[in-house]
Amino acid sequence: MMRKHLVLRALCSSPLALTVLLATTSCGDVVRNGRAPVILVINSLQGAHGNTPTNLSGFLNSDVITNLTTPPPCTTNTPCPTIFNDVGQAVLSLALKDVGTTAAPTAASSNNQVTINRVHIEYTRADGRNTPGVDVPFAFDGAVTGTVPASGTFNLSFELVRHVAKEESPLVQLQSSPVIITTIARVTFYGTDLVGNEISATGTIQIDFGNFGDTQ
Repeated sequence: MMRKHLVLRALCSSPLALTVLLATTSCGDVVRNGRAPVILVINSLQGAHGNTPTNLSGFLNSDVITNLTTPPPCTTNTPCPTIFNDVGQAVLSLALKDVGTTAAPTAASSNNQVTINRVHIEYTRADGRNTPGVDVPFAFDGAVTGTVPASGTFNLSFELVRHVAKEESPLVQLQSSPVIITTIARVTFYGTDLVGNEISATGTIQIDFGNFGDTQ
């Protein structure tokens, strides 16, 4: 077993052997993160109800129907049932795969910047009931654009729950039910660095779907 690990380590460090090796085994995280010299890091992932998009939190209570009492003609006695989408915000940064040494640290360049161009969101449940449109909302892909600098962080806003998801099963039934559906949203960002290397990163956030009490 030790000899096998040593052989794999030697092959992974050899550019000539890497192409053949990728077809049969894995060289660890460096290979799984693609050919880009940087790793995309999700420092934080938050969500907010569309009616209060600035109230970001590390988890989300997604209200499937909101009864608005303002503006007119909405009133306390005759509220307006309204569907809001939910928004997300991620704080992204980059980390070099080869950090160099203490005496000669590696520095990132402008070519290492990563432009995010797509986000994929899918929902799962801890109880294993994960049929889209029956147990959880359908997964979807969204278009987003933002460039993560070579150093520092970048805040990227995106749609976390679509309007249409709250008009489809299983969420539409919650409008007249006390049931709460707890899910884990897997959020994957895709992009490329300035020389065309593809890169991605995945984060998770808990979302509880239900007909929650309205604040207005």
